[in-house]
Amino acid sequence: MALGPRLDLRQSQSLVMTPQLQQAIKLLALSNLEIEAFVGESLDGNPLLDTGVAEAPAPVESIESMPDEARRTALETSGVDQLIGEGRGGDDRPLDIDARALDTERDTGDGAAESAFSGGDALWGAGGGSLSGEDGPGIDERPGADETLTEHLTAQVGAVALDMRMAAIMHYLIGQLDEAGYLPARVSELAADLALDEREVEAALTLVQTLDPTGVGARSLGECIALQAREADRYDPAMARLIDNLDLLARGEIPRLKRMCGVDDEDFADMLAELRGYDPKPGLRFGGEPSLPVTPDVLVTPAPAVEAEGAPSPEPSSGWTVAINPATLPRLIVNRGYYVELRGTCGDKASRAWLSEKLADANWLIKALDQRQRTILKVASELVKQQQGFFQRGVAHLKPLTLRAVAEAIGMHESTVSRVTSNKYLQCPRGTFELKYFFTSGVGASADGEGGASAEAVKAAIRQLIDAEDPKAILSDDTLVDLLKDKGFQLARRTVAKYREAIGLGSSVQRRRQKAIAGK
Repeated sequence: MALGPRLDLRQSQSLVMTPQLQQAIKLLALSNLEIEAFVGESLDGNPLLDTGVAEAPAPVESIESMPDEARRTALETSGVDQLIGEGRGGDDRPLDIDARALDTERDTGDGAAESAFSGGDALWGAGGGSLSGEDGPGIDERPGADETLTEHLTAQVGAVALDMRMAAIMHYLIGQLDEAGYLPARVSELAADLALDEREVEAALTLVQTLDPTGVGARSLGECIALQAREADRYDPAMARLIDNLDLLARGEIPRLKRMCGVDDEDFADMLAELRGYDPKPGLRFGGEPSLPVTPDVLVTPAPAVEAEGAPSPEPSSGWTVAINPATLPRLIVNRGYYVELRGTCGDKASRAWLSEKLADANWLIKALDQRQRTILKVASELVKQQQGFFQRGVAHLKPLTLRAVAEAIGMHESTVSRVTSNKYLQCPRGTFELKYFFTSGVGASADGEGGASAEAVKAAIRQLIDAEDPKAILSDDTLVDLLKDKGFQLARRTVAKYREAIGLGSSVQRRRQKAIAGK
């Protein structure tokens, strides 16, 4: 073959996405706050976009009498029904694509609950944040604290500091406290950082420990409890020995503690009651960044009884009405009057091209937001249909569900469903839940996700059994396996232990110690 330049013609296939389509796909995954920010930026950058409800056109500006471009604008900004009436229903194309080449988000598994306290778990409970109520992780719509711990302590420094030097050291120590109010660093290390004498830093720490709330600035759980006991004038020798041996209390060695403290059963019970009244993490009364209340995207309510024939049925027609929350609907219109005014002043080609570009961007954004709401409603309706047992009878009847099952049911790609359910919330009579909550793994399910029981349903059953157990007959994991089998759950012992730990419940030994202490 001769060497030399030549031209070759090749044919290939590739997935090409326009910038607008890429942006439309990104809009699906945005939360309410992100959508609000995006709409605000679009309003600032496009003079043809406006908020509010579209006004009826004046008689002189009727659709029939408009110029061709203005008439096309009016049709594209009107409802879908009007597009269909004009024979242009095909323009309302969905934004879903077969995105097999795109990344597909996967739902993660269940995370283990974090322990609520750093020490003395047998005294205050071994579990961390537990699921409230039968339905599990409902989302509380409550605002965060108005004042942080640092702000609260800093405001008190001036009342106790002896001079400006001591106040500066106290401010530094307050900045080193963790969110629970503890000082994790050693005083010697802090003194070396400040190039000060260790006794001076220790004196400043003593002043910090006098601030409200009592217990801040402690270096251990025992010191935190001791500070509160001194404040309550209950730090006698017996209480001091009890606080110094919290590890024995956690292990349930009650007889040994009573001998060490030199008290009888009645006095020891009073000491335990006093101990339970102290706060092991006083700093948690104050928040860091205030948390915003959750605004649900979808509202699910029981459908009213349909009496008259021909009345519109709820969507889906399964006893529940699924609707988009009106508070999350961006109300955007194209200001046609301003467009006509600008079009009359555009004399050069560049100005007309700029105006046409802004008009196309405005039309696309309105259509993309409308399609986003339709897609969310479609996915949420299918979730309600698939999880009828949860909405009617609670979390114990939550079924295993995968993204693929929902995607196949509504005729969309799995990645689209994943984006739609990210950062979206559903409000129903049982509480407010993230849409991802309804996609749960199955225990003993087949490879396609059908059959078996939901992991959330298993957790609810385990919690119900443990809450009802007799303090004198604590249920072991093997016993839980047998009891769950009677309820229809075929589980291995290690699976039961994993779910028990995930919801913050201790082992049978830990629960026996806790209830023994509570009985005392």
